[in-house]
Amino acid sequence: MSKKLAALPFAGFLAFLAVALFPGRVKMNAAAVQEDSVQKATFGKLDDGTEIEQYTLRNTNGMVAKIITYGATLTELWVPDKAGKSADVVLGFDSLQGYLNPNQPYFGGTIGRYANRIAKGKFTLDGKQYTLAINNGPNSLHGGKFGFNRRVWKAQPEKIAHGAAVRFSYLSKDGEEGYPGNLSVMVTYALTDDNALKISYRATTDKATPINLTNHSYFNLAGAGNGNILKETLWLDADKYTPTDSTLIPTGELKPVAGTPYDFRKPMEIGARISQIPEIGGYDINYVLNGKMGLLRRIAEVKDAASGRVMEVSTTEPGVQLYIGIGLDGSLHGVGGAYQKYGAVCLETQHFPDSVNHPNFPSAILRPGKVFRSETIYKFSTSH
Repeated sequence: MSKKLAALPFAGFLAFLAVALFPGRVKMNAAAVQEDSVQKATFGKLDDGTEIEQYTLRNTNGMVAKIITYGATLTELWVPDKAGKSADVVLGFDSLQGYLNPNQPYFGGTIGRYANRIAKGKFTLDGKQYTLAINNGPNSLHGGKFGFNRRVWKAQPEKIAHGAAVRFSYLSKDGEEGYPGNLSVMVTYALTDDNALKISYRATTDKATPINLTNHSYFNLAGAGNGNILKETLWLDADKYTPTDSTLIPTGELKPVAGTPYDFRKPMEIGARISQIPEIGGYDINYVLNGKMGLLRRIAEVKDAASGRVMEVSTTEPGVQLYIGIGLDGSLHGVGGAYQKYGAVCLETQHFPDSVNHPNFPSAILRPGKVFRSETIYKFSTSH
């Protein structure tokens, strides 16, 4: 028996045999013989010679997700539109060099040890004060100067029913970027046959430490680089948000969205009210999600009328950061060409920014003997 036949799962072997014996009579089941649902390739090398791997996930409906070991970063996500034509709906670069740029805005990266901002890079835990790197005005942002999105992860494909998956792992050592504890992290990307990209997080520590993990993908349902997202509609299941000071640090208040430009409880064009936020020219704000933290629930939906693509977001997290690419200016080029201002929408599921300095926010502290778990799902469909 050839190696290729030996590698087929039993159901796939039967399908192969049926076609061989009765050509023209049997329609092959693509799911049964989908042996190449996870493919590995080289994406480039670091200056020290470290090879960066790229893993390609495919489902039976034509969706494709590509993730690299540098930053456990989602680099491409190909989704069919209402006519069946696929486009890459996340902003990214076509070479490793783009991701190595220290000024690139976290495209598709796994963010940690603490996503979002910590005021003045300081927090006190169990009576001890910790100082972090300052990399965003007076604050620490997205884990510091060398957060998880700039680390090399180990990858291992995983077998799942009705889809393809790959697990990434990383050990963040005690003292890395100023954080306490050896933190062992696993992030699993699964692309399922119902057109969902599931991102699951798991972490353990040997010392109490803050943890806030998210994925920082920039979505444009019309296709990366294909105009802006201001006409896309957004529904967001949140009655409150966390207002911020001028450096985007929460004040501690949980403010109702009613009567503000932050109200997306009914579907609304994303750009309809950005003129009412003149301070920063759009959305970069954390929402307090409805529903119980820890339970997976549907919290957002984005629609693009022209392509018909619809993205539903579900999460176990208590919050989500809405960001609409305010900092993009056309200087960054990637798979989709030049990325312009408002060229994407980010929905970063998370604990609230600066939670370590706000006792009234849901706790983001992980302690020894406990396991951090979180899941976010981006599910795609089409409407006509």
